[in-house]
Amino acid sequence: MEVIENCEPGVWDAYVQQHPEAFLFHTSVWRTIIQRSFGHRTIYLAAMEGGAVRGILPLVHLKSLLFGNFVSSLPFVTSGGVCADNEAVAQALLQRAVATAESLGAGHLELRQESNVLPELVTREHKVSMRLPLAAAADDMFASFRSEIRNRVHKAEKAGLVADICGPEGLDDFYYCFTTNMRDLGTPAYGREFFSNMFEKFSDQDIRIVRVRRGKTVMGAGIMIFWRDRVELPWVSSLRRYFELSPNNLLYWHAMTHAIERGMKTFDFGRSTLEAGTYQFKKRWGAEPHQLYWQYWTPAGDAPDLSPGNPKFQLAIRIWQKLPVSLTKLIGPPIVKYLP
Repeated sequence: MEVIENCEPGVWDAYVQQHPEAFLFHTSVWRTIIQRSFGHRTIYLAAMEGGAVRGILPLVHLKSLLFGNFVSSLPFVTSGGVCADNEAVAQALLQRAVATAESLGAGHLELRQESNVLPELVTREHKVSMRLPLAAAADDMFASFRSEIRNRVHKAEKAGLVADICGPEGLDDFYYCFTTNMRDLGTPAYGREFFSNMFEKFSDQDIRIVRVRRGKTVMGAGIMIFWRDRVELPWVSSLRRYFELSPNNLLYWHAMTHAIERGMKTFDFGRSTLEAGTYQFKKRWGAEPHQLYWQYWTPAGDAPDLSPGNPKFQLAIRIWQKLPVSLTKLIGPPIVKYLP
């Protein structure tokens, strides 16, 4: 078995399509999006045997004075990491990834996994993906919700809020909600080109926008990513000043009805920290946690913490929350491109 870099994209994607733990972000298209949007070096490892791919591991190198030098699979999204036929292949990919990290002088290697593929690594289980099985019909799905959820959806509709599904023509609405919400959270937002590159490279079958408006006023919007029979919403934002009208509830419900119409079987609300506010919100819809495994190799054998919950970032978060959104749009993207 040989581990190579830069496997032919068609061969790489054929393996991604058949592996049960792969997702759209494992594809070679996502590599192009990362390179275009952030300029990071990407190292895509493929384990080859008898001329066939036996496993893959996409890596992205991030290096900055503020957050350090490290390698991640995959940054900016919920999961990535190793997809392999067996344990021996996974180990071969890990060994090559560690060697790559060492050659780059990286302080750590991070693998965001759907399963505990590499139990010998330092593993954090603080993140879960909140997933909800979808009914075959929207009416049956709506009837399955607790009354609190149904009432909030009706409240939004009675207040004149309307939801729709769109493509890149809705990017301005999405980005306005996204940057405003990220400022309120005290976190820098990705540049708009990150999302526009997604719509340029992915098809309408892969990515859509769900948004909520009243008249010309946008109140919330989110990105929907489709893969096999599952839809994930990695980036969703509703404006806090309209929370009393329940735009978030209408947004998620409309996204679900669209997913059901497309024959999706699973609705993935995206990742949450266990017991956090977003976790509780998603659980009220009936979603159940799917454990994620963020696994680390470091020379010191410990796991780094670049999360907003790290105490050393609290002052910066409080300052960021007081900045004008227009300013955060300018200074945020050059910062957040180095935060995984």
